[in-house]
Amino acid sequence: MIPRDGALTALARFCVKYCYQGKIGTFTVDHIMKMARLILDTNYFAYNDKYYKQIRGGAMGSAFTQVLANIYLMEWEQDLIEHQIEHHEVYRGYIDGISMTTNKSIDEINVELEKAKRKDINIKIEPTISKSVHYLDITITNENGQLRTYMFHKPTAEPYILPYKSDHPRHMHRNIVYAALLRAARICSHVNDFNSECVRIDLSLLLNGYPPHFITQQFNRFFYLNNRLSILQQINEQVYSRLHHNLLYQPTLREKKFQAMMEDPIKTPLVL
Repeated sequence: MIPRDGALTALARFCVKYCYQGKIGTFTVDHIMKMARLILDTNYFAYNDKYYKQIRGGAMGSAFTQVLANIYLMEWEQDLIEHQIEHHEVYRGYIDGISMTTNKSIDEINVELEKAKRKDINIKIEPTISKSVHYLDITITNENGQLRTYMFHKPTAEPYILPYKSDHPRHMHRNIVYAALLRAARICSHVNDFNSECVRIDLSLLLNGYPPHFITQQFNRFFYLNNRLSILQQINEQVYSRLHHNLLYQPTLREKKFQAMMEDPIKTPLVL
């Protein structure tokens, strides 16, 4: 749980660093700090007919709390990021999860992780060091110096999606199939893993009442729109590799919005 004062200090430094002419969007840094204090100082909740004031952290589910926590963590992780850049390694973070690559020994990387642990007692680290790790919905494996990625499904995950018979516009059902295949093609670095994921998608759709002819039609649509119909006829690593790389580096809708924000940070601010 992040401390109030530490979070506000991190927010102030963030605003000063990324503001433009003393503003983030249409708000001055001073206004942002006043609003932040107001939100943090007026968090109350009821329990057993009594009212309590929250003095540490912020309300779960609050959009502001999520942004503030991200800013706090971003400042904390800078040393790890710089370490990875210095050693030409990969660093990725999403909310409270971090993925790193390293060619150092386990003892050497543990030294760096211990430094990160001691940096802030409010942040707990539970490292997993292995040649194969699960990160979000991806399994990342080191195979003789080459990274291999494929889909990770939690053992408790159920294959439930929007039923075909649900009263939704038909384009939503089409988009479910396309999005599932797109996700698989972006994540799976090898064609055999992609093929296995396609089988899983097919079964999931059948279990949720999607007609076989509809599934076939949407599979064909995906490969047709991405100019890779030949994959349906024959499993080909080279053809799939081109599809994988094209889709992997194709900007998502969120990335396109981010690029638009970068073009005019005043009109469309990055935060708040």
